[in-house]
Amino acid sequence: MSRRTTVLATGTVLLLVFGVLGALLPVPYIAQVPGPTYNTLGDIDGRPIITLTGREPNDTSGNLNLTTVGVPQGPLTLVGAVQGWFDDEVTVVPRESVYPSDQSVEETQEKNRQAFLTSEQAARSAALGELGYPEKVVVQDLTDGSPSTGQLQAGDAIEAVAGTATPDTNTLSGVLAGIAPGTAVPVSYIRDGVPGTATVTTGAAAEGGGSALGVLVLQTAYAPFDVSIEVDDVGGPSAGLMLTLGIIDLVGDTDLTGGAVVAGTGTIDGDGNVGAIGGIPLKMVSAREIGAELFLVPADNCAEAVQNAQPGLPMAKVATLDDALTALADLRAGTTPPSC
Repeated sequence: MSRRTTVLATGTVLLLVFGVLGALLPVPYIAQVPGPTYNTLGDIDGRPIITLTGREPNDTSGNLNLTTVGVPQGPLTLVGAVQGWFDDEVTVVPRESVYPSDQSVEETQEKNRQAFLTSEQAARSAALGELGYPEKVVVQDLTDGSPSTGQLQAGDAIEAVAGTATPDTNTLSGVLAGIAPGTAVPVSYIRDGVPGTATVTTGAAAEGGGSALGVLVLQTAYAPFDVSIEVDDVGGPSAGLMLTLGIIDLVGDTDLTGGAVVAGTGTIDGDGNVGAIGGIPLKMVSAREIGAELFLVPADNCAEAVQNAQPGLPMAKVATLDDALTALADLRAGTTPPSC
């Protein structure tokens, strides 16, 4: 065998070996792809994303789709990573940035789920506040062994304790600080719009003296009906804006979309401030694929969104909930919302 033939044969074998290794060898990266979108005015497998209990939802038209990022199952190989780097609809990122090494995958997923639940609460608060519902002290949960068990429950708005009005959490704390533990006190509340009174024998406060009702409370906008949100496969806080808009559309006086398909993303807080999120290029691909007529972009994501603009997908820059509502009003009026 000639030297040239030997070199060619060796090179071919090496290429085959590297090819096999590249196809099998996992790398410390993951691929992210455009994920599914969910219409917050609709349902998933027959279950509404937003459910109202205690009042009928409005008839709505159009879509208000939250957008997501997908992560394919299984390890990413070297070949897959290289392919992803050259694909405009795939983002390859270090695995550590999604699944920190000090957390298991299950722990990371649970953390993301808790962030979504916090986002749900912020969406309810921002939406009901925008609609003019007043702030009240609302029970979120009962502590273990709570003295309020069987008397108060999550969703109750505490109106007064021992005859003293409690319009905010500071006042509630002050009233309880002046009550000795073990005292039976009347607690006035509103439950699903109906006033009621419970008698609670107080426990001892964990610190500072005084009494405790054994409830976790939040000062938030309160309506005489319940708003529940069900999206099992979404984690993190980035659905907040679209959930807020969905609640407003189902409860308020305006058909927000006018029949259009609108998609978007962004965190939200109880005051209606819209925050930046990750994965904006992939979420824009998802929006384009469903034929969205407008994509709501958090103001702090605008530069990245412009760099990854999708053909035929108009963008609206939103820093607040009011910005998003104005953009939707512009869309209904046939005018162009402020863009990035």
